[in-house]
Amino acid sequence: MNPSLERTRQSVQYNCHVADARHGGDFTMCTYLLKMREYYRWESGAGILDSLPSEALGEWLLAREALWEELAEADFRPVEVGGEHFDPFDVRGINRALEPLGAVYSAGLAGGGRTHFFLGELLERRPQGGDAALHLCGREYARCLDAPPAMAGEAGVFLRREALRRYLWEKYETWLWKRPDNALGRAFKGYDFENHPETALEAMTDAELAAAREHELGEFEAGEMLGPDWNRMVLDLALSPAELMARAVKDHLADALRTLPMLAREGRDASIHFYLGNLGGMRRHLHQGLVPAYEAWRSSGSPAALARVAERGRSFWLALARDMLALHRQAGVEAADAIRALVEERCRNADWS
Repeated sequence: MNPSLERTRQSVQYNCHVADARHGGDFTMCTYLLKMREYYRWESGAGILDSLPSEALGEWLLAREALWEELAEADFRPVEVGGEHFDPFDVRGINRALEPLGAVYSAGLAGGGRTHFFLGELLERRPQGGDAALHLCGREYARCLDAPPAMAGEAGVFLRREALRRYLWEKYETWLWKRPDNALGRAFKGYDFENHPETALEAMTDAELAAAREHELGEFEAGEMLGPDWNRMVLDLALSPAELMARAVKDHLADALRTLPMLAREGRDASIHFYLGNLGGMRRHLHQGLVPAYEAWRSSGSPAALARVAERGRSFWLALARDMLALHRQAGVEAADAIRALVEERCRNADWS
């Protein structure tokens, strides 16, 4: 690696360790162990089919947790690029400095207010208007325990192909435990995982990268519609049910704007199955129209029901999001209960027929 880029990698990875020290305990034990296993696989360069040495993995786990204990009270450090030092959240400035090195950087807050940092290979950059861009990222040089495959922010959209590939393999391995006949299983059956798992994984990664791109572009569009007050509201709602609702509402708006129309228009059967199979928690709870639309598509083969849900969703989720913002402007951090009640009532009474 270029010596200058290696110094950048070290400064970003240090901040990743600090973020992990703060947030590594946010996950359930099962999720935590799965993430740590894949984190070790990434750091050691092991392939997806390689068996992991249990003794070495156990020693690494103890050493990593000891490091996090040392960094529990540490502050983030500036990111060094070419001799310059940047605030770690100056994503635009860091990426301008990284461009000649063929690298890309992102930083921000994920669900629950967890800080994340990432440095990787820049495969492609597409302007999205203003100084925002869509960044397609390849090999990952520095990352946190939690590695979201795609993120959208003021600097644009960041699609992490390697993180998505690992995420899909984790999903597949989990599905293999019991092999249920569900939407995820139908998605995996669209590829030849049984006989050619690595080739199947590459094909599925490419397909889901396209869906992730549409979702994140939808997130970017939704962010422009809702303005900067939305992120301030989400921070004020942190660690409450209302925060989960706010994130789900924006996700559904993004999907109504971009993801669902693309899936319905292009007839991507495996991706439609994966979309519904990956729909869980608050998102599934709030959107009462998606599962019936999916079942209608399965029985008829026509994407018309999915297209209708997307069309109705654009106005429904945008109006709900703006009403949530109005409550937050009135009550600030005290608005959580009112926002939760509003979302529950509006989604319970929504007509998706």
